[in-house]
Amino acid sequence: MKLYEIRDNDGANRAKKRVARGPGSGKGKTAGRGIKGQKSRSGVALGGYEGGQMPLYRRLPKRGFTKPNAKSFAVVNLGQIQTFIDAGKIDGAAELTEDALVASGLVRRKLDGIRLLAKGELKAALTIAVTGASKAAVEAVEKAGGKVSLPAKAAAAE
Repeated sequence: MKLYEIRDNDGANRAKKRVARGPGSGKGKTAGRGIKGQKSRSGVALGGYEGGQMPLYRRLPKRGFTKPNAKSFAVVNLGQIQTFIDAGKIDGAAELTEDALVASGLVRRKLDGIRLLAKGELKAALTIAVTGASKAAVEAVEKAGGKVSLPAKAAAAE
């Protein structure tokens, strides 16, 4: 196979329908918009308008609120950590800190901290220092012979 022989599968790229290009095209004159009326004009948005009936977005009640100071944690699963240890991207002997997780590429950025969850299986005995961890994750790490250290405030909240 040569570079000039590569092409898309049949039907993968469909040609754009060219409207308003004369009567022979089948989409000439009004370009498929019909005759007159609001929808035939340009710059029209009829998103929630229901012909005068009370629109759905106004019939339904407002619910809840967005917490303005909500914390957003980067999530790491035990299975991901084990995969990175097997690949040699994380040193299993050293203490695993949040900075080490970012440096290894497992987490892109710390956000408000890193939270450890129990999805997957951990075989290595690790000492992990993170902002938060689920109870199941802490149990799984301890079962593998490791230890999870959390900040004092987070440990009290768990």
